[in-house]
This record gives sequence, C-alpha cells and structure tokens, in this order.
Amino acid sequence: MRTESGGSGGPIEESRAIGSRRDGRTGCGVPGLRTDFYELTMMNGYLQAGIADRRGAFDLFVRSIPERGGYCIAAGLEAAVEFLREARFSPAEIAYLREQELFCEAFLERLRDFRFRGDLLAFPEGTLVFPLEPILRVQGTLFEAQFVESALLNAINFETLIATKAARVCQEAGENNVIEFGMRRAHGVDGALSATRAAYVGGVAATSNTEAGHRLGIPVRGTQAHSWIMAFEDELSAFRAYAESYPESSILLVDTYDTLESGIPNAIRVGHELAQRGYRLQGIRLDSGDLAYLSIRAREMLDQADLHETKIVASGDLDEWIIHDLNVQGARIDTWGVGTRLVTSHGEPALTGVYKLAAIEEDGHWSPRLKIAERGTKSTIPGLKQVWRLQGAQSWWEADLIGQEDESLSVADGEWIGFHPLIEYESKRYTDIQAVEPLLVPVMRGGELVGVQPSLEEIRRRTRAQLAQLHPTSRRLLNAHIYKVSLTERTLRMRQELRRRWGAAPER
Repeated sequence: MRTESGGSGGPIEESRAIGSRRDGRTGCGVPGLRTDFYELTMMNGYLQAGIADRRGAFDLFVRSIPERGGYCIAAGLEAAVEFLREARFSPAEIAYLREQELFCEAFLERLRDFRFRGDLLAFPEGTLVFPLEPILRVQGTLFEAQFVESALLNAINFETLIATKAARVCQEAGENNVIEFGMRRAHGVDGALSATRAAYVGGVAATSNTEAGHRLGIPVRGTQAHSWIMAFEDELSAFRAYAESYPESSILLVDTYDTLESGIPNAIRVGHELAQRGYRLQGIRLDSGDLAYLSIRAREMLDQADLHETKIVASGDLDEWIIHDLNVQGARIDTWGVGTRLVTSHGEPALTGVYKLAAIEEDGHWSPRLKIAERGTKSTIPGLKQVWRLQGAQSWWEADLIGQEDESLSVADGEWIGFHPLIEYESKRYTDIQAVEPLLVPVMRGGELVGVQPSLEEIRRRTRAQLAQLHPTSRRLLNAHIYKVSLTERTLRMRQELRRRWGAAPER
C-alpha cells in the first residue's frame, strides 16, 4: 500500500493483498506455537484416533456486543489471514514439543511440513456484525482447522473490539474529528499497532503511532508534550520556539501552568506573531481540567483576538461517554485526542468471540454439529451457513437472516419468516425488502488467497457506509435498539432435530 500526504493530510492508497506489509517482510513465517496448548493436544489426539484428515467446518462468532451497544465492526481479518498463510513449525518448536513427552512421533513429524491448506469465508472487514453470526468460517481437516482457533480468535476479537469502540467514539465526536493517541497505554508493541489499525477501521482520522503511519499508511499527527514547555525558561519562549520550527502546523499545549491566565494568552500572542509572518496558528490543546468550561472560555478568548480559525483540541482520558457528556454541556472542542480508553476498550476490555464446530464431512456429505448448553446463550447454530442482510424500504438495514449456504434468498421472494435464534416460538415476518446481501464471502481456497483484497482505506469507507445504513436507534449509546438476527425455518428445524437426537429439551 502506497501513501502520499498532501496539504490536507489525506491518504492516497493503492489496493493490496491481505497479509502484505509495507516493509515488504512477507513469507518469513509465523511461529507455529502461537496457539493454545490444548489445540496441539487435540491435533495429536485426532491423529491417534484416525480422524485428523476428516474435514470440519468451524464458525467464529461473538456472543454479545460490548457495553450493551447496538453493533460490532468486523476487523482483524488481515492479521488472521497472515497467520493462516504464514504459520510454520520450526525445528526448535518441534523439539520443544518433544520435550513435553506428551505427543506421538507421527504428530511431531507431521508438523515439519505443516501449512494451512483449508478454505476461509469471512465478513469483509468494516461490516457490521451482530451476535451469533459467523464472522468467519474455516473449512479444512480437523488437524489444521483446530490448530488455527486461538490465533484467529486473538486477531478477530481484539481488532473487532477496538474498531467497535472507535466507531462509538467517532459517532459522538463527529466525522474526521478523532486522533488516536493510545500507543503508550496499549497492551504491548503489537497491541499498539493492531489497536491503531482497528481504530482507523472504526473511523479515527489519524494516529500518533509513527510505525502505524509507515506500515499501514494511516495519517500521523503529533505536536508537543508538557516536557517541551518545561524545557524552556518560560511558556512564551516554548511557544515561540515551536512556532519557529513549525509555522504551518503549530498546535500549542496550553495547560502546563495556568490555562486561562497564561497558556491561552501566550498562545494568542504567538498566533498574532504568526499572522504577521503570513501563517496561522492551527490550534491549541487542552489536556486537563474542566474541558467543557475551558473550551468555552478558550473559544471566547480566541474569537475576541480574531483567531477564529484556530481550532481547539482536547485530550486526557476521553471516551465516547465523556465526549457525549461534554457535547451536552456545550463544549467548544473541534478535535479529540483519544488514547487509553480507546486502545484498551475501557468499559469492556474483551470481546466474547468463540470458535465452534458447525459441521463434519462424512462420506462426502456435510453432517451438521450442535453444541447444546443449559444456558441457551451458549448453544450454537449448526451447518454450513450464510448470513443475508435485508434492506428495508427506507434504505435502513431491516434484519439479518442466518441460513444454510445452499438456501436461496432474493428480493423476488417477497417475504420471509425469521425465527428467534434462541427462543424457538418467537418469529417475525419480513416484508417489503428492497435488497438482499450475502455477507460471508470466500477469502481463501486451498490455503491460497482469492482475488485482490481491499485496502485499509476501502475498509474504513465500508465501515462508514455500513453505519449509515444502521437505524439511528441502534447506534445510540444508551438503550440501543436490538437489531434483529433471525434463523431461516430450515436452520431452525435442523437445530430442533439435532436437539431431539441428543435428547435435549426445546429452547425457551
């Protein structure tokens, strides 16, 4: 992906294949031990039981939406595909497993030439996703499809969580008004890069993470910290020195000593000096204190000084809830720097994504599998599935239907009856549908990529377009309307039959 920055700072990108890196480091391999130990014990057991090469289909889905929100944003597919393409077992890793004195030699020998040769279907990144819908479907031998579980969950759970958080933050802050500042508080080096990528998918306009800018083409932003101000004899000297170095992009941090009595007056003075040289003070930044009150007073002071175009940037442990509250209070903030609470998903730090077996191939035919749990929320949906998104008469998404992939749904069908995925006796009739979109699309076949995958910028645009078609009641922070996800009748009957086969009571 190539990125150029013009005066507006917007990225210009070329499409690239998923899994490629800006620094060109492809094909170097991903550690095979990047997995949970129980995946390996099951693989060894499958081999000893003689079923390692039997094909299985596994679904990756979320059980609930973070913070009781109305949606999730699918993300992390690029990292997932990179793992599938590059995972290899080195001699040192195999030797380590041999030292555990748990695995048979045939299993260890098989790892020497291991690579994923299965199929992957997935929701395109940037797609809205709701509970129980298969974001990914992996089809392959039990040996390989079991192995990839932990790594796929790690990639999809984290990036989907952060992309969703970012979308909520951007919803409250306004389009193109959020800069991601979270690297220093992210969960490790890779966590920082993954979080920045996911936040960009979710809608942030730029990042302070320079590596993410270089490798992913995300616009980078950054000004100064309090240490810059404190390194000079006085605040005014610090502001002047910064404006001298960056006359076209000066944003001055005004809360080091006294925001209203010192910081803003000194920034105004430097702003006038810049104007005399033909430049404009781009902005001031508030990083502490009562941001609502300070931003209102700052706007008044800047306007009185004829610095109407100078923007107000705010930072300091912000999230969607705080931004919402500040807006209610009438804060005059133009740009929001959001860090810690975004990249750590403060409020709900983990996504409930799981990876479950949905079907086994027997004698050339797929046999559905069902997990039955006393808690209905932990039951699964059997079979090789597709998810269809129904668009209603007013261009809003109406509902999603989960059915079997060989079912046929089209606008010409006129209407559909959808059944509640957890409560069998509840159903809903869907009529006046204007468009039907299948969401699971092929990404890999036989371990190889299918077609050219979208660029990061295209994924970000998809997020924005998807959110625009979700009804506002499902986008609100509090008491979000529950978007309808239903089963087709055929899928409902399949699950009922499997429950009867295993002696389980009907779901209620």
